[in-house]
Amino acid sequence: MEKFRNILILFKVAVVKKVFVSGDFNILHPGHLRLLKFAKESGDYLVVGVHSDRLSAKCINQEIRLESIHSTSYVDEAFILDYPALEYIQNEQPDIVVKGKEFANKVNPELDVINAYGGQLLFSSGEIGFSSMDLLKREFEALSSNVKHSALYLNRHQFDIEKLQEIVQKFSNLNVLVIGDSIVDEYIVCEALGMSQEDPTIVVSPLANNKFIGGAAIVASHAKTLGANVKFISVTGDDENFEYLHDGLEALGINAKIYKDSTRPTTLKQRFRASAKTLLRVNHLKQHSVSSAIENSIIKEVKKNIEDIDVIIFSDFSYGVLTERVIDSVTALGKKYHILMAADSQSSSQIGDISKFKNMTLVTPTEREIRLSLNDFESGLVVLSQKLTSNIEAQYVLTTLGAEGVMIYNNTENELLTDTIDALGNIVKDVSGAGDSLLTCSSMALAVGANIWQSSYLGSIASAIQVSRVGNVPIQKEELLEELN
Repeated sequence: MEKFRNILILFKVAVVKKVFVSGDFNILHPGHLRLLKFAKESGDYLVVGVHSDRLSAKCINQEIRLESIHSTSYVDEAFILDYPALEYIQNEQPDIVVKGKEFANKVNPELDVINAYGGQLLFSSGEIGFSSMDLLKREFEALSSNVKHSALYLNRHQFDIEKLQEIVQKFSNLNVLVIGDSIVDEYIVCEALGMSQEDPTIVVSPLANNKFIGGAAIVASHAKTLGANVKFISVTGDDENFEYLHDGLEALGINAKIYKDSTRPTTLKQRFRASAKTLLRVNHLKQHSVSSAIENSIIKEVKKNIEDIDVIIFSDFSYGVLTERVIDSVTALGKKYHILMAADSQSSSQIGDISKFKNMTLVTPTEREIRLSLNDFESGLVVLSQKLTSNIEAQYVLTTLGAEGVMIYNNTENELLTDTIDALGNIVKDVSGAGDSLLTCSSMALAVGANIWQSSYLGSIASAIQVSRVGNVPIQKEELLEELN
């Protein structure tokens, strides 16, 4: 009987598919998690070799990098690899070796060795879909405060909360110009009555509605309530929603120049909600470009104010305000006067193109928006960022990844190219406007002298505050400082 049991054990061990992955893993970003997830799903037992400090010569200590790999839910075994991965593969003969998609069209010296013993070399996909046990655990462990700080990130970049507070206090010295599409967001709170008996339709009864300033107008509002002097340029229809926007911006003390266009309504986005969930969104809009006369007026208005501006923020929803001529003209003026410029081109329910914004200091696309602009749906996140910065000559890219947080790509430094910040929000009620708050706060921080790591962290805090409430409510400087306390 004992002999039979031993044979069974040997049989089970023999059929286990061992998968091997190796790398520096200097900063464990979502792209790495996707690689590890793919590797784990390709076999039964995932082994990860973390290159030693001697092999990688990276600035993050090998023990810290190993600890990050150990913390993921996909990895069964991890160790410091102090000799070439090819030597490990020759000795251990793993069933499957996984590398990133970017290696698919390159020379892979381990291929001959793997083929010789009958193994497989796989390249992970760049799929957008991502489901992580780590994210599920984070949801159940959420605390009651709005923001959960990342001590690892703060330590990694060697700055403290007091330094961030100093940066926020400097926002009051800024003159910010915001240009883009204005939106009014309307939330209609409903009582769910049930399912219609005639057809499979959900029946609701509206209880209350609330309107909020949205689009580029909320970017301007964030900038103002965070302390800056703000000039805002946009286009709306000649209707009651124009009046709502105008009155709201005026109440905040924003210097707004809004051009009325009788060929379009003011963009209105309605969200029907029940039981704290959005059931349906209805957009009332026209997406054609503004006339040449309005283009001329916008460019003239920018020229009139340009010498006093410290930051230009383009907030694009592809609804016609930011035409190619307007973008190129304003960008040329920004370059001439050495003004920091930042841009976001949203593609949630429409098709935007972040690549039309050239020579920006900062761009903040989603992963989907980068992939659409590059027509690349396979490459990893770092490769996507490299391609984008090469195409548009941007200094920094913050790729927003929803519940995965944000990945930072630094095109100006050699010692640390990328990093990631997990989503800092403990309470997520409404994700609308998260990107706008990140764009605004990060841009302003860069403008007052913060580095990209500090700026990204402040932007992530602002985003965490934004998603903790329903509707676009301008973030106050005091709120940011309170979270920093």
